[in-house]
Formats: sequence, C-alpha cells, structure tokens
Amino acid sequence: MVHQTAPVGPLRPKVASYGDSFGTFKGVYLTDQVSTGDIDQDKLNKNTLVDGVEFNAFETTIKDYILSKLGHPVVRVELAPLQLKIATDEATTKLSYHAPVWTKQFATFEASGGCNLYEIPSFILNNLTYVVYKKTLLSIQSQAGTLEFDFFIKYFQDNHLFGGFQVGEFYLLQSHLEMMRKVLSQEGSFDIINNKYLQISPKPVQPTQEVILEYRAIDSNTIHPAYRNWIQKYALAVAKGILGEIRSKYTMLPSPGGGAQLNGAALKQESVQEMELLEQQLIQEIEDPPVFSTF
Repeated sequence: MVHQTAPVGPLRPKVASYGDSFGTFKGVYLTDQVSTGDIDQDKLNKNTLVDGVEFNAFETTIKDYILSKLGHPVVRVELAPLQLKIATDEATTKLSYHAPVWTKQFATFEASGGCNLYEIPSFILNNLTYVVYKKTLLSIQSQAGTLEFDFFIKYFQDNHLFGGFQVGEFYLLQSHLEMMRKVLSQEGSFDIINNKYLQISPKPVQPTQEVILEYRAIDSNTIHPAYRNWIQKYALAVAKGILGEIRSKYTMLPSPGGGAQLNGAALKQESVQEMELLEQQLIQEIEDPPVFSTF
C-alpha cells in the first residue's frame, strides 16, 4: 500500500484561470504570470547608482514628459537618468498604492489537499481585495430547515427589513450574512503572511480546491489616459524637487551677459505645492471610498 503524504507548504500554486472567465493558463505558475504590462512591482524603488538605468516604453513616456515640461531640449535640464527613474517610480508607486476600482483583476489557482500556505506574487498581494475559498457559487445558499436559513429569516423579522429599507440596513445585512457563512464554514477565511504567502482556512481536504483572488493592479497596457497623465504630473513634481535641490546649490552662474540666476528655490516650492494638490486629487477623486464591515 502506498501512503500519500500531505504537501509541506508553502507551495507555488499553478494558475487555473486568469484575468477573466475566458482566460485559461493551466500549468503556469502563478508567480510567473504577470499582468501589469511594463510595470514590474518587484523592481519599483530598487534602483542604485551602480545599476544601469533602463526605461521601458511606459517609463519613457513619463521621462520624456518630465524633460519636455522642464524645457528640454531648449534649455539644459540637470537631471541624471537615475533621478528621472526615481521620479517615475515614486509616481507609479503612489498611484498603485491607491489603486482605484477600475484596476480590479482576478486570478484563480488550485489549492492542494493538506496545504493551506501558498506563495503569491507581490503585485497581487499588494492590493489584495478578497479571496473566495470554499464557497458555493451560483447556487442557493440557504435551504429551508438549515441553520443559516433560520438566522437569515430571523434577521429580516427582527429588523423589519420589509418596511423602510435603508442603505445602512443593507450593509448590516451583508455583514451579517458574511459572518454567518464564515461561522457555518460555507466560506473560508484568509490571511497574508509577510506579504509573500497566502494562508487559507480551513485546510483543503480535497485533492484540488479552486481559490479565486480578487485584487487591484495598474496595467500599463490598459491604464486610462487621464491616470497616465496623473503619473506624469506627479513624477514631474518629484523631478522639480530634485532639480530644485541641485540648482539651489548655486544662486548665479557666470555668463557673457552678466550672469544667469537659477530658480532652485522656486522649483522646490512648486514641487511641494503640486505634490500636495495631486495627492488630494488622488484621495478624493481616484481612490475607492473606505469599506466598513462589522466582521
């Protein structure tokens, strides 16, 4: 008799489906599947002086926007490629952190029986919204005579839901149902470990169990032009601060006409003001409103 041993976690799960209902990538490891176009989350803000700086197509549009706005090639712009890369990364990171609802993505992987810890790429975990695991989909959740059905009816009766229904009551109902499904083990729970691993509970018993990941990630291939422009503006504001620090080291430069006055102080002030305005716009107009839950 051959005894099968339970896998020792964490595991690198394979993708069952990706992106939407029509995207199938069976056999591909989830950690190898990147959907964010030219934006590599693992390389953001990791540039050093000794590394060579390269700009992909998405970053080139931002770099050229910065240089053009600062007067290049008519006037000299004293920014090195690394400094332009830093400004680009900072703007992309800021928008990624506040990723709005239209950046929603989906991925599905197959969990293995006996293992509840899985390695998930950072571009998914950074803005993981929800994990659907051990849930009865596309079916009636509550059957007559079951415990959940009784709780469901009692909630309607106690709160007079059929008279004067309000939005706040709807959210309470959703939280109540979510709590009951978790208590009755119809819907599993999850935790993120060290921003690298996904832990699901309860531990899978079946040989394969599909897990659906809902997350937000900016894709440079599909980003709206308005938000691409937000990244360009924020990167420009960061670059102004760097250039202002450089030019503020000198107040005058000798020239045949009697000397040229540098605008370092003005650039630093513009940088601070523009970054504040863009951050307010990001929080008020782009980022999703906060979601409240009682469970």
